[in-house]
Amino acid sequence: MNTQGKWICDGVPKNNQQYPSNQAHPPQENHGPDCIVCGLPREAMTPQKSQKTVISKPPGSKPSLVLPILILVGILAALAGGFGLYKLTQGNKQPAIVASPETQSPTSSDNAPTTTADPQAIASDTADNAELISQGEKILLKDATNSQKTAAAVAFAQKNWEDAIAQYQQAVSVNPNDPESKIYLNNAKAKKAGNPLTMAVVVPITPSPDTAKEVLRGVGQAQDEFNQSPATPGRLLEVVIANDIDPVKAVSLAQDLTKSPNILGVLGHGIDKGSQQAIAMYEQAGLTVLSPISTSITPGSGGQSTLQTIPLAKKANELLGTYLQTVGTTLAKYAATKSSAPSVVVFYNADSPYSQQLKQQFTTALSKVNGKVVKEVDVTGANFNAAAEIQNATGAGAKIGFLALSKNKVDRAIAIAKANPTGAQGLQLIGGDELYNPTILTSGGDAIKGIVLAVPWSSQPNDPFANQAATIWKGRVSWRTATAYDATKALTSAFSQNPSRSGVSQLLNQGVAIGGTATDFNVLNEVPLVQAVPGSNGPPGSKYEFNPI
Repeated sequence: MNTQGKWICDGVPKNNQQYPSNQAHPPQENHGPDCIVCGLPREAMTPQKSQKTVISKPPGSKPSLVLPILILVGILAALAGGFGLYKLTQGNKQPAIVASPETQSPTSSDNAPTTTADPQAIASDTADNAELISQGEKILLKDATNSQKTAAAVAFAQKNWEDAIAQYQQAVSVNPNDPESKIYLNNAKAKKAGNPLTMAVVVPITPSPDTAKEVLRGVGQAQDEFNQSPATPGRLLEVVIANDIDPVKAVSLAQDLTKSPNILGVLGHGIDKGSQQAIAMYEQAGLTVLSPISTSITPGSGGQSTLQTIPLAKKANELLGTYLQTVGTTLAKYAATKSSAPSVVVFYNADSPYSQQLKQQFTTALSKVNGKVVKEVDVTGANFNAAAEIQNATGAGAKIGFLALSKNKVDRAIAIAKANPTGAQGLQLIGGDELYNPTILTSGGDAIKGIVLAVPWSSQPNDPFANQAATIWKGRVSWRTATAYDATKALTSAFSQNPSRSGVSQLLNQGVAIGGTATDFNVLNEVPLVQAVPGSNGPPGSKYEFNPI
């Protein structure tokens, strides 16, 4: 805690200095040296003494209350990357109450909706980023388009629910692996029923379509289950999909979603500064958001688990250690099974806090199993040469290659795998969840055979969720699908009990019990290992699949 006390940052420097980050955001109370939203230092908010300028504020304005969860987000954002585990986030101030669509009334919050909710409304009609938002009136996944889907979108935009249902049903039949069509089909049914419960999911469709599809499959499966047996007859779940195209757009996208009065909760966003600002926007509107920071799923008896917020009282190192440290420990122990004194070369990318922290956690854990890191290689270097680095590492005694790489460096992981000699002369490759990606299986070819990854969930042969998901989506699903499924189940449970923004926030803060959860273990204590092996359950174009070890 900063001994100099709290200070307020609004993202606009007051000391006439230039900073890399210089974007206005809602006033944020801070207790450390840097702003947890934009990263500006404390001194940036202090006017130069030589100036006599008085900074005035509008009459009656007040600095925003401290948002404890953003402190948490800021700490983790400095240390970890977006690894796709869902943490529930609520504002610590009493949010402006937003009633259910049946009793919706205007609110006084700056970013909360101020109009009466229309259950037939389409969120993009009033959005500044209309092209990035859809409930079924436009197609966002451009690589999964067919004539039936296009016709369905036209019907949906015209609010012709019967035709939209018929056309989206055909689109699902043509491509059952497409989660967007299935979600829009259920949305059309929800609109036709007349008074839907609405959530939004923010996914990186443009920058990472495969990741987006994995998340949408989890959401779509949970939506389909809910709508088959709704808690309140006639109130089906609809899902607004938003394309998280760029961190710069995150705040504007959040504004669009918060001003849509039907939306009771949001799933998605990352941990970049744009996402942090977006989360602040949701908090001011009293809108619950499930963001990829951590998870607080606690397994219970009888197939029940509890999903709730992680209290602020937890220390940052505990939060970080609950996942990344466990990943490092799990992989270090695996390395120790290959050698009594494992020698490892670590490949990392210096431009990623996630990568650097994973490297650090693994290195610490390796020393505890009598292992050592003989070489560290930054793959972002201009002169990076995978073959030369592997040769140097094996010459130094390395037998294992740890790929502590973020998801935007999958191409470098593939290059390392292809440069790795086969047999005893090569390295046993291991890595974290960011490499659990269809691309590594399709583009890696035979080179990735045997690679071992630590991921938050893996498909087990007798897992009911995994088997059901494989039947629905005509192929094996990923850990992102499993965690998104759990998150959506938690939201729908809260929606059913109290369909208002304030009610959802309060319920999830207390903890929501979810049964039949996909994530039936605590990833803060256990991280499963999977290995790339020959098989037919991988993505199209690959002869490999990831199987649990």
